[in-house]
Amino acid sequence: MIMEKGISSVEVLPSKSSQVTAVKVVVKEPETKQTQRGKRVGFVLVHAGAGYHSESKAKEYKHVCKRACQKAIEKLQAGALATDAVTAALIELEDSPFTNAGLGSNLNLLGEIECDASIMDGKSLNFGAVGALSGIKNPVSVANRLLCEGQKGKLSAGRIPPCFLVGEGAYRWAVDHGIPACPPGIMATRFSLAAFKRNKRKLELAEKVETDLIQLKKRRQSNEKGSRVLCSACGRPQRPMMVGKGGDQIELYSQENDSGTLDTVGAVVVDQEGNVAAAVSSGGLALKHPGRVGQAALYGCGCWAENTGAHTPYSTAVSTSGCGEHLVRTILARECSCALQTEDAHQALLETMQNKFIGSPFLANEDGVLGGVIVLRSCRCSAEPESSQEKPTLLVEFLWSHTTESMCVGYMSAQDGKAKTHISRLPPGAVAGQSVAIEGGVCRLESPES
Repeated sequence: MIMEKGISSVEVLPSKSSQVTAVKVVVKEPETKQTQRGKRVGFVLVHAGAGYHSESKAKEYKHVCKRACQKAIEKLQAGALATDAVTAALIELEDSPFTNAGLGSNLNLLGEIECDASIMDGKSLNFGAVGALSGIKNPVSVANRLLCEGQKGKLSAGRIPPCFLVGEGAYRWAVDHGIPACPPGIMATRFSLAAFKRNKRKLELAEKVETDLIQLKKRRQSNEKGSRVLCSACGRPQRPMMVGKGGDQIELYSQENDSGTLDTVGAVVVDQEGNVAAAVSSGGLALKHPGRVGQAALYGCGCWAENTGAHTPYSTAVSTSGCGEHLVRTILARECSCALQTEDAHQALLETMQNKFIGSPFLANEDGVLGGVIVLRSCRCSAEPESSQEKPTLLVEFLWSHTTESMCVGYMSAQDGKAKTHISRLPPGAVAGQSVAIEGGVCRLESPES
């Protein structure tokens, strides 16, 4: 196996929009390892969300990404399907109290946890998803079960099996198929409860200020239409005075960086046969309206996986993160997969993030477009020219890109002793929502000797 990893330089690229700063990270530093006899090959790339990752919690984010990679690789080495490997990675990410998925997810307006998750199999192109799901510890396990059940064919009386369930229906289906329920009290952690209380206080303050401003505006309009109070000194109409610092409070609230609530989790995998799979899981935005479903559950928005075919020279897998509404309106996962069929994966992803996301006409009225992706593409190729061996090699290119302040990722091949982790950050001076960071590497996986 030959791997090319490591950040060696950064350069700023020109962009079609003056508001976009594209950061190109050149990846080199080759490292060669021999494939062990009989050892299965495969590769996994995971993310713990695109948002904001504080230095104080960097160790925890990296650690959970490392564990998620290890779980996926263990599955691949045991001969499991790519979908089972990607599910294992996400279960590990969902079980962490530091991620916004499964355990410890953001609470909605009513103080409840409702989760979204989806998974896609690149070989069969089947898809499974759940939205606004409560009472299940690992939503991705339900999505994976939906995918598996869907592959069995039609139900009794010729009914088509569901691939996407929401709310109470998703919960009942999960329990009926042997997935254990989880008491709501276990799902919320002290971190998520504390964040909920803080956010509720901010919301109540903002609503009070907005109410005061509306009333003030009405009084001002009433005074303008009716009799006006004249100033005793100059005889001109007096303007009503604003009491307190409501305007300052609203401004402070609107400028506060709350991008840390965008940390959806996801993973992409390629197995020994070259089959790819992708999955994503999220607790959604903080204080979301009950019943809201984000990109993590929606086809073509949260994840995408597609094996090599007649019109697709590369197998691709994509998982997204960020503001769900932005990702839904741009169908970003599917857009990235299509773009990766061109020769230069790095340039294709950069242009997609610039033109199909930040510069999307569907998001023209947004002040900042927040999101991130991890992508993987693979193809069969011959061994290195200087090599005397003729056995085929699986070439894997992996990239991550984000417009948020940061994104935490981890990656590992089946021949690695341990996973590599990294928190990608926008460079100093770059504006979140208007700038793009992109990094990645290349991995060559040699078929194991028999």
